Amino acid sequence: MDSAALLDLLGNANRRRILRLLAHKPCYVTEISEYLSVSPKAVIDHLKKLEDAGLVESRTDDQRRKYFSIARNLRLEVRVSPYEFGTKSAYPASPSFDMSTCRHLTIDVGGSDDGSLKDLTRELQRLEQLANELSLAQRWVQGRVTDVRDRIDENVENGDGRLYAEIVSALANGHRSAEAVAREIEAPPEMVEEALQRLERQDIVERNDDRWELS
Repeated sequence: MDSAALLDLLGNANRRRILRLLAHKPCYVTEISEYLSVSPKAVIDHLKKLEDAGLVESRTDDQRRKYFSIARNLRLEVRVSPYEFGTKSAYPASPSFDMSTCRHLTIDVGGSDDGSLKDLTRELQRLEQLANELSLAQRWVQGRVTDVRDRIDENVENGDGRLYAEIVSALANGHRSAEAVAREIEAPPEMVEEALQRLERQDIVERNDDRWELS
């Protein structure tokens, strides 16, 4: 399910409350119904939507009661700025992911090896602190992105500063053809192609066959 559909799904307050409850423990329908103060039928409807989205899964115990639990880790990001509105969903990276490939991050990826409760507690504390620091860094980056886009807009006389900034961002995010950039920024392909050619004349981008890259 794409991020926009997930945002619609989680726009319902009762579904968010269900997920908050299931984050504490697996529950069966009656428990959820009592917690929400809504009918079991309504709970079943919400659970079905969450299951269809892959957010919730179920199992049946020995007494044939059906328990529901959260199925996966997911981060849903919403960005709103003077230059951007968008949503993005992200799942945990593979355990084999090499953090050293992140050019702008230096992170101590070492952790406890013996698995004792004390060491695991320390590791959890370290990771929670790291998550907070990364959140602050992300907020700083987003503020800088807005500032730089403002300055690009001020430096372009013909009023195309916002378009140029969007094109540069799309190229930086791996979109290489004019068509792909146009889809990403939701602009007419002809307009994007013309803007790319102007940026090429200013030595900001360069063309390699049908692919564009930042110079």
